[in-house]
Amino acid sequence: MAVCFSPSSRVVDADPAKAIVIPSSGKDVGVQLRRQDLSWKDFVNCVNHLPRPISYSPVYLPIDSTTSILFSSGTTGDPKAIPWTQLSPIRGAADWWAHGNVKPGDVFCWPTNLGWMLGPVLLYSCFLTGATLALYHGSPLGRGFGKFVQDAGVTNLGTVPSLVKTWKNTLCMEGLEWTKITSFASTGEASNIDDDLWLSSRAYYKPIVEVCGGTELASSYIIGSLEQPQAFGAFSSASMTTDFVILDENGVPYPCDQACIGEVGLFPRHMGATDRLLNADHEEVYFKGMPMYKGMKLRRHGDIIKRTAGGYFIVQGRADDTMNVGGIKTSSIEIERVCDRADESILETAAVTAAPPSGGPEQLAIFVVLKKGFNSEPDRLKKLFSKAIQMNLNPLFKVNFVKIVPEFPRTSSNKLLRRVLRDQLKRDLHIQSKI
Repeated sequence: MAVCFSPSSRVVDADPAKAIVIPSSGKDVGVQLRRQDLSWKDFVNCVNHLPRPISYSPVYLPIDSTTSILFSSGTTGDPKAIPWTQLSPIRGAADWWAHGNVKPGDVFCWPTNLGWMLGPVLLYSCFLTGATLALYHGSPLGRGFGKFVQDAGVTNLGTVPSLVKTWKNTLCMEGLEWTKITSFASTGEASNIDDDLWLSSRAYYKPIVEVCGGTELASSYIIGSLEQPQAFGAFSSASMTTDFVILDENGVPYPCDQACIGEVGLFPRHMGATDRLLNADHEEVYFKGMPMYKGMKLRRHGDIIKRTAGGYFIVQGRADDTMNVGGIKTSSIEIERVCDRADESILETAAVTAAPPSGGPEQLAIFVVLKKGFNSEPDRLKKLFSKAIQMNLNPLFKVNFVKIVPEFPRTSSNKLLRRVLRDQLKRDLHIQSKI
């Protein structure tokens, strides 16, 4: 059975045995239902004849019993079906109780949806900490959302970096009073330091808690903490109840006090982490090929992490997005951070590589979304990007292609789908090889 908001062509395409259809507005669903489906009104009326007890008795189940099934975002492949258990709500809420200091009297708001793990985590965090959940009906991209944050007295505001970039570039939040905000939070993709500075300034430079985790963890594995000084775009500690190491190219952990860059290896004892998948082999996905550390088989997560000399952490992107440019390994995010600042016309960039069909070195392509009202030419941007990358990253790096697009492909949780852009680059290279 599926529960959906009308209209939903995806639900029809999925062909569930029965769908309960909730009106997107008003009381009527506004679409022709299949014979086996029910509107929300008819579904609720099915139990009108039953006696209504004054109180309900709880059902006691083991802590590992399934409460819901969520799907991973699918940024690097097919989404994984991940069962959440009775422990998942406790784990998700613990992050915001311990690291975000969310408590009774606070008003917590974060643009999200229940298809992304952040939606359930937000609900559970408010229910279990006693905070008030602020719900806004509409798009968070415009001034209407900002006024809601002001009028609702939001104290803890969660964001996504691309959302903050839109607010900053459109000036839609100018003049609003966000003075009740005590802290911000950010997740979903790598943050931009300039955008973070702008966001913090909206509330007299309140701290921004960076968060990174996964649906399979029911929480984060690396996070900021209000008990520590925070740096824009950086994480200050491992999440409560877990830890990790950073691995070199041979799978050997770096010393914990050494500045380094490498793939993260999670400690396997992670409260709330899933121990099974419904559509894939859990052991193969998360543990196969991972090294041992102090008698523990490390858990795979797939992020590339940088530890700075000051002890902060910066996520460099996914291991799947690591590229070989001129014989040197680098990450998409490193290149994008440089290109984003190369010209005032640029809203955002995405860097991907692919080898030509006939073989040879990987070709670096930069996809570009321009700010509204700006125009530019690919050849001009190619020269600007190459110069900026060679000055700030490596003089051997070379940009082969620049493509201007109206928008980037993203998941429902707003994560950039670089694999879609990579496939597009491969098709373009294949076409060029035939000319």
